[in-house]
Amino acid sequence: MAAPQRDYARLFDLTGRKAVVTGGSRGIGKALAEALAAQGADVAIVVRSTLGLAEELVAGFNAGGGDSFAIQADVSDPADVARLAAEVESRWGRCDILVNNAGIVLPGPAEDFPLDAWRQTMSVNLDGVFLVSQALGRLMIRQKKGSIINIGSMSGRIVNWPFRHAAYNVSKAGLHMLTKCLATEWAEHGIRVNALAPGYIMTELTEEVLREHPDVVENHWAKGAVMNRIGSVDELAGSVVYLASDAASFTTGEIHTVDGGLTLR
Repeated sequence: MAAPQRDYARLFDLTGRKAVVTGGSRGIGKALAEALAAQGADVAIVVRSTLGLAEELVAGFNAGGGDSFAIQADVSDPADVARLAAEVESRWGRCDILVNNAGIVLPGPAEDFPLDAWRQTMSVNLDGVFLVSQALGRLMIRQKKGSIINIGSMSGRIVNWPFRHAAYNVSKAGLHMLTKCLATEWAEHGIRVNALAPGYIMTELTEEVLREHPDVVENHWAKGAVMNRIGSVDELAGSVVYLASDAASFTTGEIHTVDGGLTLR
């Protein structure tokens, strides 16, 4: 019997799916939320402090009749995460896509780095991903389907230079391994877990560094990539849509690097 013909025109269609994006009100998270919404998904944007920005964003998503909404929560707080998951379940009854994007960078030399700053970095960048994945993963397990996309970093593979931020690098390396562990454990439930590892991307934070240290951006960040530039948030959007969609139905446990070739050398 011939296999049914696949509708490749709708391979990336996310119509009717419910997505949660943490840290989705600006920068990379905003672009990823916009990309998912553009493919038809309803999006819950989770923010700790920029609720107004999130509400403005989802209002735009809903202009055509969608059901996106904003949630204020700290992903490193177990009680907040439990409330977040309860709101998603109450509103939608399901979660099809989770993008763990919330993260922080606290630079400083290792010999003087405060333990509190180390723990804060791990609390948001690693504990937060585990807590949100665990809470919404339970919904996906009941559904027997879901896609989790963790926003890692090339910093989980290399040591960025010349800035010193060992805590950030370690947290992202841990996130990459967590991605592989969850992919292995939850494959039996129909859940795919992957990570997107961006290189240097132009965001509000990068623009600030560019103003204060233009030599670092131009001579280290841009020239470190074989493409001789840093990327834009738009250049990450397609990867997240792919990993969220049925196009990636046989892809799990992968660390998908988008860095202009920086980690090639």
